[in-house]
Amino acid sequence: MITVNNVSLSFGKRVLFDEVNLTFNKGNCYGVIGANGAGKSTFLKILSGEIEPSKGSVSITPGERMAVLKQNHFEFDEITVLNTVLMGHKKMWEVSQERDTIYAKADFTEEDGIRAGELEGEFGEMGGYTAESDAGSLLSELGVKEEHHGSLMKDVSGSLKVRVLLAQALFGNPDALILDEPTNHLDVETISWLENFLAEYENIVIVVSHDRHFLDAVCTHVADVDRQKIKIYTGNYTFWYESSQLAARQMTDKNKKMEEKRKDLLDFIARFSANASKSKQATSRKKALEKLVIEDIEPSNRKYPGIIFKQDREVGNQILNVEKLTKKADDGRILFKDISFSVSKNDKIAFFSKDPLALTSFFEIIDNKIQADGGKFEWGTTITAAYLPNDNTEFFENSKDLNLMDWLRQYVPPTVTDVDEPFLRGFLGKMLFSGDEIMKKVGVLSGGEKVRCMVSRMMLQNPNVVVLDEPTNHLDLESIQSFNESMTTFKGIVLLTSHDHTFMQSVANRVIEITPNGAIDRLMTFDEYLEDDRVKQLRAEMYGDKVLA
Repeated sequence: MITVNNVSLSFGKRVLFDEVNLTFNKGNCYGVIGANGAGKSTFLKILSGEIEPSKGSVSITPGERMAVLKQNHFEFDEITVLNTVLMGHKKMWEVSQERDTIYAKADFTEEDGIRAGELEGEFGEMGGYTAESDAGSLLSELGVKEEHHGSLMKDVSGSLKVRVLLAQALFGNPDALILDEPTNHLDVETISWLENFLAEYENIVIVVSHDRHFLDAVCTHVADVDRQKIKIYTGNYTFWYESSQLAARQMTDKNKKMEEKRKDLLDFIARFSANASKSKQATSRKKALEKLVIEDIEPSNRKYPGIIFKQDREVGNQILNVEKLTKKADDGRILFKDISFSVSKNDKIAFFSKDPLALTSFFEIIDNKIQADGGKFEWGTTITAAYLPNDNTEFFENSKDLNLMDWLRQYVPPTVTDVDEPFLRGFLGKMLFSGDEIMKKVGVLSGGEKVRCMVSRMMLQNPNVVVLDEPTNHLDLESIQSFNESMTTFKGIVLLTSHDHTFMQSVANRVIEITPNGAIDRLMTFDEYLEDDRVKQLRAEMYGDKVLA
């Protein structure tokens, strides 16, 4: 058990946490949520002891071990991959090092022998004799092949380092597991493995993630960081969101009687509890929901942006035709070859690849930012496409001294003539820029604020085709949720790629995977695509894999 007692944290006059009291219990997985800057990652650092609170304390049950996912990818550069994982169990590693030092002594004494025997006993009790094989198996399951296990950390790629550090945190069955954005840089198969691992984990898990599918798959509780406080709610992210929205609607419904409102909430809990029985954490989540007290459901204080795309006109019969499109990377490798397809009315297409550069290159080609090495594409004459790029630097680097209003004014379509302050404030206000915020200089914007500006720019265009390359990057969960719902209800065409599983699954009705040997094109949802055995076999063939990892 982890207990948080009266924890407060201030930086100068800024109060991040004020008198926070919480208990984290064994068998539960807690998803820590909150707006960007609310202090989610800072709170994890307080729990792990990396940051001392200004007031209060954090305690863990005596004898229990806490493991933390490291964010410093250079900390273990001179350590082998396998030993980096073994170091995750600090006590076991220290015992093994002391034992090995004693055995290496030239003048081995009787006292040394007694101490070595004690260490051997401790080492065995902690599972030390199977530690190397256990660590090796964990690495392999996370996609780090055996050929890399003896390599120094400085000699492996960044994506492999992420997996090694994750293995380090998971190694040795810690009593409490602290994970900050564990799905970053992981592919969909590895994320699925991690979801299954944590769903079966019997100890405490506390995780920060912007991946709603991941939070839904693993969490039994949500720890909401808001207004200097943290409150724990029963259920996963979707339960928290939908129940808080229902509670907010009920607060404004003055005509409905209290007993009717209570019945609606109870019906919602029962319906969600039934669905929980189908989830990966079926038992623990269903039990948690069944213990839920109706009064624990509260409306959220969150503000959600209003992302609304209006089409100037509907798409015609010809939308986008792509014929034998081919592109190589600067290093000569083939990103994709002979990609051909046509977009049809009502299509919302999830683009997918094992190589993120292939996806960005494809979107930049159809947006006329770069040239293909072969093939061609053609947009229909009725199309107005709005593109959200993965990298938005070019839109801001030469506009640093402009305020938000003047920045947005640059992108007003020539057909719009009445461009006054209320007009521009309307688009910025939908993305939660209000009051004097619109006079903020573009050069001081955060990553999330820049994406919100880009979405305001897109809404100005009244597009009938929306092209999204990683739309959730830098956004908080509130903006992601609003963006997702907007694209689900949008009447036009959507072409997107995202690491956000829920975004891909809930928006797309078609999946196109771009590979070095062509495209796989299926009219199905993202989950259906990932689970289809025939697609799995075809993917393995297209990538040249014996077995698709």
